[in-house]
Amino acid sequence: MITKPFVGVLLLLCASAAAAAESRCVTVEQGWVRLPPSPAMPMTAGYGTIVNRCAAPVTVVGAGSRAFGDVSLHETTVVDGVSRMREVERLPIAAGARTELKPGGLHLMLMEGEGALKEGQVVPLQLQLEGGGTASATLTVRKATP
Repeated sequence: MITKPFVGVLLLLCASAAAAAESRCVTVEQGWVRLPPSPAMPMTAGYGTIVNRCAAPVTVVGAGSRAFGDVSLHETTVVDGVSRMREVERLPIAAGARTELKPGGLHLMLMEGEGALKEGQVVPLQLQLEGGGTASATLTVRKATP
């Protein structure tokens, strides 16, 4: 006879395994951070391509970095000739799909920097996935678009 505690533990182990699998199949390619024009500037933007190699869709619901106190996903759009930026709370990515983070479109807002950035520096990034998984990546600080 299978007991309820055993089923609960089994479900928890399955959920942990699924989250770990997501962590390995979601990556950020060619990730980079724009070097701010002034070392005193406490914010900048991050870019790259989020790739979902998982067999199922994933949804990015947040981001974080040890180098910044606040990281969020934003989208820039042009409405009636006026550029507007809004926070994106959920970013679904289909199985096998890629989503580009680029200047003038989807991007990461990196705010409350922990110190001045230097060209070539590597910045850690962690994407938070719906369901509790995470995906780790790094972004390289650059003066210009690669």
